[in-house]
Amino acid sequence: MEIQLAKRMEAFKPSIFSKLAAYKKEKLEQGCDIVDLSVGSPDLSPPQFIMDELAEEVKKDQYGYTLSGIDEFAEAVADYYKESYNVSLNPKDEVLQLMGSQDGLVHLPMVFANSGDYILVPDPGYTAYATGVAMAGAECYLMPLLQENNYLPDLKAIPAEIAAKAKMIILNYPGNPIPTLATESFFVELVAFAKKYNIIVLHDFAYSEIYYDGKKPVSFLSVPGAKEVGMEINSLSKGLNLAGTRIGYLMGNKDMIKAFAQLKSNLDYGVFLPVQKAAATSLRHAKAICTSNRIVYQKRRDLLVNGLRSIGWNVDAPEGGMFVWGKIPEGWNSTDFAFTLIDKANVVVTPGVAFGPSGEGYVRIALVQSEEKLQKAVSQLPQSGLFLQPSPLS
Repeated sequence: MEIQLAKRMEAFKPSIFSKLAAYKKEKLEQGCDIVDLSVGSPDLSPPQFIMDELAEEVKKDQYGYTLSGIDEFAEAVADYYKESYNVSLNPKDEVLQLMGSQDGLVHLPMVFANSGDYILVPDPGYTAYATGVAMAGAECYLMPLLQENNYLPDLKAIPAEIAAKAKMIILNYPGNPIPTLATESFFVELVAFAKKYNIIVLHDFAYSEIYYDGKKPVSFLSVPGAKEVGMEINSLSKGLNLAGTRIGYLMGNKDMIKAFAQLKSNLDYGVFLPVQKAAATSLRHAKAICTSNRIVYQKRRDLLVNGLRSIGWNVDAPEGGMFVWGKIPEGWNSTDFAFTLIDKANVVVTPGVAFGPSGEGYVRIALVQSEEKLQKAVSQLPQSGLFLQPSPLS
């Protein structure tokens, strides 16, 4: 039988992540002791009382379709946002449960964009943004995130003819892969830009609870006028250690929420009820849980950043999120550098170019390993001589 793929599959080529995983597997089979700092999968567990609640709920007879989020979950989201960001949300029509934030990121463009429309996405940016644009048949317009602009997009540099054809703009602060924060003044500018061109804003706030040095990120929804133009998406994967349960939420403009709920009613039958109840409890205890997590991540960040600087790799300390965005030595491209790092140091990181052309010259290093593993990675780098040898392009 001859199998012919749909044309849309041309947008879904094998990713650099697959290549890294395959190369890592090959090295492990050769007996190499690999430290993998490439994948952003949280390694911390939820508190015992959350696991206990989930276990108890699983024993009950509640295995039918939930179809949508339960009221308890939406109310917990609204209470959490009020306490954490002073954002008022109506749990009945301004909160929508998701199967993880990825559910919203890849499906939302299909609700609001047609073929030929533009969606403005950060470059570098999380790979799911481009996936969602491709699924909608729309076009990505890349907004470079440059160090000289504090990794914020220059909205004034977007051509008027592009902005006029744009249906959505997607942003992510604290970011993946660039772990920086947005300012309130930038979000004010963003609201004005969105109103001028009638563009829906989607702010990916999945890393909202992982921040450093007490510098709390700004919620887009806390800015006046934000609900008029857009939404914020959040997750229990990162800050609350519930990644595998696949639960998140979308908040903001009720008409946009209603439109996405219409699509979701045709896509899935809801999150498992015990997961919803455990998630609601997690949100009600978010302050304590996330404070504990931040202590762990702060120690990891400081150990890794100080360790890398001690061997001559002068990386910037992230302001939030679970990654270090490291500028690589001159003369290297990020893919060659990453694979050479595996060969010579047994350490896996992600090439910056995997997140967009503006990511070239950087690598993403994840903080989702123990302090012992991070220290091991640091200790292996100078032994490899990687920073001493001339680059292959020089």
